[in-house]
Amino acid sequence: MLIVVIISVLFLGAVGTGFFVMWGKISSLEPPASAQADEMGNNVDEEKKEPEKIGPIFSLDPFIVNLADHEGKRYLRVTMDLELENEELNKQLKELLPRVRDSILMILPTKKQKDLSTMEGKINLREEIVSELDSFLGEGSIINLYFTEFVIQ
Repeated sequence: MLIVVIISVLFLGAVGTGFFVMWGKISSLEPPASAQADEMGNNVDEEKKEPEKIGPIFSLDPFIVNLADHEGKRYLRVTMDLELENEELNKQLKELLPRVRDSILMILPTKKQKDLSTMEGKINLREEIVSELDSFLGEGSIINLYFTEFVIQ
């Protein structure tokens, strides 16, 4: 019984010493930048940036097209939102909606599944659509195009 008590005391002493050493190493590390700013008297809130504002959004109805793959067995269902430079462009897009949809419908079926399955392919598609739409819009422009649904089947 005495041996078990001695071994237990030694074990607890070793564990306690280990925690003490680890605590010393952890506390000697540099604090994160935000904690340093507080210690230096700087206001952390001033360093935080405001979230980027999003311009007016023009939502488009979903597009379902056959892709240019062999025998047309694959199709794409995509829904997009357009971020606009100003609110006036929203009215212009409503008037030009048939032309906008036609332009997009002329681009989408020319793509193959392998072109759209990568991140780079989706970015290229986004740039191509924005470029095409900007070409016939008058004042203002499309800031960004957001895919809210992108399904290849």
